[in-house]
Amino acid sequence: MKTSNDLIKKSLDGGRLSEEDAICLLKTGDLLFLGQAADKMARKFHPQEQASYIIDRNINYTNICESKCKFCAFYREESDPEAYLLSKEEIFKKIEETLALRGTQIMLQGGLHPKLDIDYYTDLVSSIKNKFDIDIHSFSPPEVVHIAKVSNLTIKETLQKLKDAGLGSLPGGGAEILVDHVRNKVSPNKIDSDKWLQVMEEAHNLGMKTTATMMLGTVESTEDRVEHLSKLRDLQDRTGGFRSFIPWTYQPGHTELGGDSVSSIVYLRTLAVSRLFLDNFNNVQGSWLTQGQEIGQLTLSFGANDLGSIMIEENVVAATGVSHKISEEEMIRLINDTGKKAVKRNTKYEVLEIH
Repeated sequence: MKTSNDLIKKSLDGGRLSEEDAICLLKTGDLLFLGQAADKMARKFHPQEQASYIIDRNINYTNICESKCKFCAFYREESDPEAYLLSKEEIFKKIEETLALRGTQIMLQGGLHPKLDIDYYTDLVSSIKNKFDIDIHSFSPPEVVHIAKVSNLTIKETLQKLKDAGLGSLPGGGAEILVDHVRNKVSPNKIDSDKWLQVMEEAHNLGMKTTATMMLGTVESTEDRVEHLSKLRDLQDRTGGFRSFIPWTYQPGHTELGGDSVSSIVYLRTLAVSRLFLDNFNNVQGSWLTQGQEIGQLTLSFGANDLGSIMIEENVVAATGVSHKISEEEMIRLINDTGKKAVKRNTKYEVLEIH
């Protein structure tokens, strides 16, 4: 029987880990050995000893949502006094502030609003592109499916209209865990795993790049996490359309689901095994947002090569009571203190500045 060290060697020698291999590593692999191996794998993809970040803004244009996921503290029903839908002028003001802070990307991210159809979204996207020089990395698969349903369009038609309006790429939100018995417990009204994967494949086939995410720490098992990773790897084999993988941890505060957060050790172990298993992903992002700056810094020794955004604005995780902030200067110091060179990137992971 192969030991975890045998499996690590297999991965670093170019062998592809099986689902059984990944389960074994998650359950029995030595944490520090996994970190060292994941770091070596990251260096294969990024031998220049750099770690990247981006300046962007999450614009949560509405908190009205039909999905009512049990892990979410952000959504409101339409009749709730705290429900809102931002005006175009409010969104423009947030974009102007983002550009003033040298931001290059916005992520429009909202609830599944029952009354917003494709015309609302194409008008908004085209208005932004006509007014601002900024990348629009927006609308996760559940949002795309919802827009298609409200507008009586196919997923492909919806994506094509959004692309024609100026949408550049899709975020990986709404993935949670791509195993339906888990989804039925934590987000029963959200699209199933096959539909999430279909949206991504349709987007890739239209030439749109996307990211992939995983939320760990609700009710899923180790085996469920590996099945999730395997589905992402299989789709990446077919399309090559994922730019990065972003695992993050469930935050239970103020949610219906409740429970406890997983430990940073479980998070780092999962991050490292993900880097080894996803041998066809160029980028893996560490989550300082849910883990804090110190663990965020550690992720750069556990397989991550990117720390994502400085988060000018973030409301969804903050609604759970977890709110970490960081300036660009702090982000640069955080990365450089690891011995790697901090680089500012754009949505396409192209280097804009080296610090």
